[in-house]
Amino acid sequence: FTKEEFLGLAKGILLPAVSIVITYLISIAYAKLTKVPAGRIGAFKTMFTASNTIFMGLPVNIAVFGEKAVPYALLYYICNTTFFFTLGIYLIQNDNLERAHIRESFDLRFLLKKLLSPALLGFFVGLCWMLLEIPLATPLRDFSRYLSQLTTPLSLFVIGIIICQTGIKNLKLDKDTLGVLLGRYVISPLVIIGLSKFIEVPTLMLNVFILQSAMPVQNSMPILAKGYGADEGFATSGLVYSIISYLFVIIILLKVIY
Repeated sequence: FTKEEFLGLAKGILLPAVSIVITYLISIAYAKLTKVPAGRIGAFKTMFTASNTIFMGLPVNIAVFGEKAVPYALLYYICNTTFFFTLGIYLIQNDNLERAHIRESFDLRFLLKKLLSPALLGFFVGLCWMLLEIPLATPLRDFSRYLSQLTTPLSLFVIGIIICQTGIKNLKLDKDTLGVLLGRYVISPLVIIGLSKFIEVPTLMLNVFILQSAMPVQNSMPILAKGYGADEGFATSGLVYSIISYLFVIIILLKVIY
C-alpha cells in the first residue's frame, strides 16, 4: 500500500471488529441453548469466536490471493488477536472451577507480551514505515520476502506435530466440539457476509475477511487451557478437529468466493 491507499482503506477494520463482537454474542446464546457444561464455557466461547488468523490464515490468504492480501489479513488479525488475548483469556481463566470463587485480575505483562507479538509488532513497524514514507532498502525488502515464504511449510510441520502429540484416539467429537466447528466455519463467515451488506468494503478485502473468519481454532488454546486449569481435552479436540475439517471446508469456501 501507499500511504494514501492505506488511509483510504483503514476504515475496513470496522467490518471484522463488529463481526467478532456479534459472533461472540451468538456464542453466548448458543452456549446457553445447548447447555455447555461449566469448566469449558469460556473455552467454548473463545474457540467459537476467535480464529487462527496468522499461523494458518496468513499463508492460506497468500496462497489464494497473493501478497496483495497481506494488509487485509492483518487488519482482521488486529481485531481477532485483541479479542483473544483480552476477553478470551479472561473467559478461559474463568473455566477453572477450583478457582471460580476467586476474582482474578489480568496479568498486564502477560497480555502485553501476547498483544505485542512478533506478527503485530511487525505490522506496526511496517505501518509506521509506510506512513512516514521512509525509503526501503532493496536487501531488506528481498530478505523479508524470502523469510515470509517459509511461513506455509513451517506451519504445516507444526500442525502435524500437534496432531501427532495429541493422538487421534484421545480426541472426542462431542456436541460442544461440533458447536465450535459450527461457529468457526458457518456462523463466523456468515456474519461477515451479512455485515458486508451494510459496511461496504472492496471485493478483495471482503474475500480475505471471509477466509480469515473461517479459520481453525487458535493453536495456543490447549496451552492456555492447561495453564489456567480449564478443560484441556476439550480445547485440544476443538483445535485438532477444526484443523482436520478445514481440509474440506477450504474447498467449499473457495467455491463461495469464486
